[in-house]
Amino acid sequence: MATRRTLVRPLLAAVLAAVLALGGLLATGARTPAAAAPTITPDRVFTPFIQDTIRDGRLASPDELLPTLPRDDPFYRPPEDLDPHTPHGTLLRARPVQIQYLAVQPAHIRAWQLLFVSTDLDGRARPVSGLLMIPDTAPADGPRSLVGYVEANDSLADGCNPSFQWTGGDQIDPALASAMGPVAQMFSDGHAVMMSDYVNDGEPGPHPFSVSSLSGPSVLDGLTAAMQIEEARLAPDIPIGLFGIAGGGVAAGAAAERAAEYAPHLNIRGTVLQAMVVDPASFERTADGGIGAGFVFANALGYAAGYPEDIDLDAELTPAGKALADVFHRSCQAVYLGTPFVPLGALFVNGRPADNPAFRRAYEENRLGQGIPNAPVLISSCRDDFLVPYRDAENLGNYYRSGGTDVTFEPSGCSLGDVLSDPYKAGTELFGMQTVPWLTEKLR
Repeated sequence: MATRRTLVRPLLAAVLAAVLALGGLLATGARTPAAAAPTITPDRVFTPFIQDTIRDGRLASPDELLPTLPRDDPFYRPPEDLDPHTPHGTLLRARPVQIQYLAVQPAHIRAWQLLFVSTDLDGRARPVSGLLMIPDTAPADGPRSLVGYVEANDSLADGCNPSFQWTGGDQIDPALASAMGPVAQMFSDGHAVMMSDYVNDGEPGPHPFSVSSLSGPSVLDGLTAAMQIEEARLAPDIPIGLFGIAGGGVAAGAAAERAAEYAPHLNIRGTVLQAMVVDPASFERTADGGIGAGFVFANALGYAAGYPEDIDLDAELTPAGKALADVFHRSCQAVYLGTPFVPLGALFVNGRPADNPAFRRAYEENRLGQGIPNAPVLISSCRDDFLVPYRDAENLGNYYRSGGTDVTFEPSGCSLGDVLSDPYKAGTELFGMQTVPWLTEKLR
């Protein structure tokens, strides 16, 4: 009879292979030239180290399959006497945890959940949770580096974020699946990986995931807090990279723009950005009523959660909008995929939020392109992205260049032609896997 351990390798290998092979089928559009970066072949994902983590891992016991929800977990409860002037980046607490994905617990990866201090829109202390993972493998060349990996996470509800996902919760989230390939590459390169939840995942939603003025600083503060975990042994001057796609690209971009002033102690060497919403208003006008309409609505709801004093959501929504918002507020982002082609005009009394002064002010405050990164940037957004206009990404990169930032453009392939001609390549590029070698080079 097969044991739990002997079943681990084929199970996890099959899952990761399926993610890589089928991921490209999520993309549609018109033909675009292939990206300049070479395709990441399976052997560069299933490296000897990754094979060891699978072979030496085990299946979770029945008691481990369903972890405690963050809202019921005392770890996530912030100190009742938290001083609003507590310095951002302060580590409040950390605990070692076991990584778990689809009932598989890989070996040779140490991990900690963190609760740390970031800032709200008024600069006051707010608690944020996150996850630090460190592979046992040593870097091939040079000291260990730290990557602030920011998931493509656009969820409004609690219990939807990396610190819970990667320890056995919310296993169907597309952000988790899309991270498997790039994070495996980073582990094989010897990088530690820090993931901010943007928010305290134990606090009831709705959460303001789309507000870059909150998510960007939380990425920087998570990196600062990770270096305070004594057992992790991360040097104060450890080389740092930022990596963000989609919703994560918004946070990573905001972090890169703010780093020089907000966290000058961080030794940031490079940033990867892909498929990020540069301008919320432009995104809304492009994607409204399309296949990604659910994410357009969720994006606006995230702003309403971040600016409750400025946006009276109840007054803004139609009856249909209120009913759908109630579902979204209690759901992780996989649910948003189920509402394509719903126009904002059917959900908001006054039509698109981008044309509403209350939303428009919040959108303007949080668009990217209001600061200059102090380290090289790679932009790999797709020219044929039907959700986020490529021209916005191009304009952002040119703005960075005008301020002296070294910017590389390597558009990924996401068109229908790309998917049909080479679904594996399209899938790996959808997840940004072709950009990891660039980031690793900057970290050496």
